[in-house]
Amino acid sequence: IFPANSGNKEITWMMLEAGAETDVVNSVGRTAAQMAAFVGQHDCVTVINNFFPRERLDYYTKPQGLDKEPKLPVKLAGPLHKIITTTNMHPVKIVLLVKENPLLAEVEALQKCYRVLDLICEKCMKQKDMNEVLAMKMHYISCIFQKCITFLKEREDKLDGFIKSLLKGRDKDGFPVYQEKLIRESIRKFPYCEATLLQQLVRSIAPVEI
Repeated sequence: IFPANSGNKEITWMMLEAGAETDVVNSVGRTAAQMAAFVGQHDCVTVINNFFPRERLDYYTKPQGLDKEPKLPVKLAGPLHKIITTTNMHPVKIVLLVKENPLLAEVEALQKCYRVLDLICEKCMKQKDMNEVLAMKMHYISCIFQKCITFLKEREDKLDGFIKSLLKGRDKDGFPVYQEKLIRESIRKFPYCEATLLQQLVRSIAPVEI
């Protein structure tokens, strides 16, 4: 809790990588993220909420149960983990992270990745200590990956075309309509309707016209 309260993002990240538990509570029943938020250290809250241990992803790089092949090739674990742990959730940033890695910017690779993200999303919602924020993040990235696949298959300009579509503003005011619709669509497709976070998002977005 002390690194989070101090506002030191680097030390907070180091503590997490060393195995610090994010759900442990102090004497007043608060987690490190809750205490950091209470004292206004929102950068540290972001680091904690976006942390996803590499070993949890590496689990999918080994065959499980009756599977003969792993769900995620080892070569994709590093690039995918970089995207999972990013704190910048702008869709253009995520597409750029895909585009910069040749191993990831292929249809088959993205298909494997988004399926793993969907499994992680499901696990986040069904585990004892439910993590709706992480589940929504995994689902959101999965939706962007699926849209990347569409552009890779159907457009000659591929991911460059996707980025242009996300950045293009409408004529009258420059508002990026395609980007707004993509984000709203990803929220609408979140499969766990009972989630408190989903209901909050819907209540916030529904009254706002594009």
